[in-house]
Amino acid sequence: MTVFTVGQACELDLLLRAAARTEIMPRFRKLGTHSIRTKSGPLDLVTDADEAAEAMIAHGLTRLFPGCLVVGEEAAAGDPALLDRLAGAELAFVVDPVDGTSNYAAGLPLFGTMAAAIVSGEVAASVIHDPVVDSSSIAVRGEGAWEQSSDGKRHTLRVAAPVPVDRMTGAASWRYLPPALRDIVLQNLRRPAQIYDFRCAAHEYRMLAAGHCHFLLFNRLMPWDHLPGWLLHREAGGYAAQFDGSQYRPGIVEGGLICTPDQDSFRRLQDALMRPGASRASVLRTTPLDQAGV
Repeated sequence: MTVFTVGQACELDLLLRAAARTEIMPRFRKLGTHSIRTKSGPLDLVTDADEAAEAMIAHGLTRLFPGCLVVGEEAAAGDPALLDRLAGAELAFVVDPVDGTSNYAAGLPLFGTMAAAIVSGEVAASVIHDPVVDSSSIAVRGEGAWEQSSDGKRHTLRVAAPVPVDRMTGAASWRYLPPALRDIVLQNLRRPAQIYDFRCAAHEYRMLAAGHCHFLLFNRLMPWDHLPGWLLHREAGGYAAQFDGSQYRPGIVEGGLICTPDQDSFRRLQDALMRPGASRASVLRTTPLDQAGV
């Protein structure tokens, strides 16, 4: 298999929707204390819904795509060596059954189900599904990105137009930043117009790809959290790179990620947030892109 088709992406979407209907939504706001557990620490939760949905999705993927590798968040928590097999797999899927588990466990309707297909080391397709409104954001490499509602209606996704840093809005997840860099970024977060954190990368990536914000910043890059959204953003016309400007690829779990409308926006935001004592003039400098009024 060398490509992943739009039709196969739609099959992946149907599988995620089925898991949401069967395993996630029936448990929403009905979890007992015994149904919520911690993994690596008190802020790292897993629920019965996470485990049941991942099992259903994994079973469905092996049925639809015999021989594929499935790397789910919960399976990888039990067997971290699964991550090492991504690079050599002809066809692999990463799955986050409930992204935003803290919100889900608290009864907040802000969580998503995510999956990405990786063909010979390249992200080929992705789906981010919102179980609450039954809507999915879908991307296929080279075919664009679109949102698809439960009745099958589609509309194309497109990132926001570039703006100066002081007009940018977006999400910055600073929790996992190294201490020295965290101090710099926190000092500089006053430079964009608005910062927020939904505790849910699925919804942040959906907003970004739909043009409802300008940037996202993350440090820890577990593949099930970011490969689906990275491709969605790229196919919606966006630009993303690691903190040092290098390319983000499957298998990378550190080095940070900044997603913006275009490469010039990346450079300006990188300068604004990552450089100690960045001057206001450098943050708001006029570029040929700004002059063109794009």
